[in-house]
Amino acid sequence: MDMFEFLSPLFVLLTIGGTLVGIIFGAIPGMTATMAVAVCLPVTYSLGLENGLALLLGLYVGGISGGLVPAILLGIPGTPSSITTTLDGYPMAKQGHGEKALRIGIIASLVGGLISLVILDLFAPALADFAIRFSYVEKFLIILFALSVMAALSSDLLLGIFSGFLGIFISLIGTYDVTKGGNGEWRLIPPGTEYWLESGFSLLPVLIGLFGLAAILDEAQTGALPGMSQKDIKIGQSERFSLRIFKGQTVNLIRSSCIGTFVGILPGVGGSAASILSYSNAKTFSKNPENFGKGEPAGIMASEAGNNGLTGGALVPLLSLGIPGDSATALLIGAFTLQGVQVGPLFIANNPVTWDAMIIAMLIANLAMFVLMYFAIRYFAMVVTVPKHILFPVILMMCVIGAYTINYGIMFDVWTLLIFGIFGWMMSKLRLEVAPFIIGFILGPSAEVYFVKTLESFGDVSIFFTKSPIAVVLWLLIVGSIGGSIWLHRSASKHRDA
Repeated sequence: MDMFEFLSPLFVLLTIGGTLVGIIFGAIPGMTATMAVAVCLPVTYSLGLENGLALLLGLYVGGISGGLVPAILLGIPGTPSSITTTLDGYPMAKQGHGEKALRIGIIASLVGGLISLVILDLFAPALADFAIRFSYVEKFLIILFALSVMAALSSDLLLGIFSGFLGIFISLIGTYDVTKGGNGEWRLIPPGTEYWLESGFSLLPVLIGLFGLAAILDEAQTGALPGMSQKDIKIGQSERFSLRIFKGQTVNLIRSSCIGTFVGILPGVGGSAASILSYSNAKTFSKNPENFGKGEPAGIMASEAGNNGLTGGALVPLLSLGIPGDSATALLIGAFTLQGVQVGPLFIANNPVTWDAMIIAMLIANLAMFVLMYFAIRYFAMVVTVPKHILFPVILMMCVIGAYTINYGIMFDVWTLLIFGIFGWMMSKLRLEVAPFIIGFILGPSAEVYFVKTLESFGDVSIFFTKSPIAVVLWLLIVGSIGGSIWLHRSASKHRDA
């Protein structure tokens, strides 16, 4: 079978077009790569799996990279993963070197994306081959470990754990599917809603609501940023750019890319953690740490290589274990669901064409991101001037249309969009964590099946602790992630009190 049979002009155009749209989303403060993927997700149904993934992966890569534009020019992170880019990018822009800072960030983004892609290609198949040998016990513990990692890295450990289990609880609304060993009985269904909730809440409207509508509601409450004019864009005069600025920064780029990839592999951690860890390591190992925060190019390199390293890393657990690495890859599960494909340990072996298509799409997206942004950066800089009062109504309309049509015109899916849009907006007020919630919602039904099947097979809860050495290692990792989080939170509290 020709590994390039999926490669067509449409495939390439969708990847490049997705990258372009993703850059625009990332460049507008308040909009993210996750939002771009959520809004465009319904479109993929008519495109087929490979072409649909090409579009979404382009949006993902472009959205992560586009965040550097407002971070450098306005000092406002376009995406959460661009937080540390502002620390040195904005000072450079104020010094009249905005275009230079942008080009540094673009090149670092390309390096991070390509290194993470190599790691994805090498490690995802190997991890999938290893995971095939997992029994129901190990599969359940893997999900429990994913939730513990996300909870441990949340701003509040207990609220992170609660958010994850709340997601599992809501995912169990509906009938216990007989095809999964259930008895077909209703559970957790409020009286009067049996007709709509017999099969539970549909995944895709939930995702669009949490990541699309919730962001619009949050902007509506806080008020959009004042309109930007071209005078606000601190891009300075066109200046000669030389790659010599990267001399001596090879280790920084590779280290930051690998850190970002590793953070991406950890479920639900997110791009902000990747960029912060990369930036802090670059500062620690720098010969001139005092320059960081004052317009140091090495800081921009570390931040952008780190957050783009996330793109390939987050796909590793998704494709090998069926566990999303971050909120954007959680949305990719929606694309697989639309096409009737299940991700997990058997995905790569059973879908070699789709696997090859994803690798090629990621490569094209990273190269397209570099070409589009490097040679047209002045035009992308103008994206930050687009008025929010024009942009958000269009996005809201796309969310509603997408939710309505995604399951062939079910009005309850629009209500689901509204319910979870409001719920997602309220979560930030209640300090609940969206990432653990959505991963819990996605993995809840699988966790239930693995737990019940284990009890049916062995009849004793102790089997979860004694089944195999792998299970013991997973328990140690779960306890270690929670214990480490408690220690870090206590250390931070003591530091604040001091």
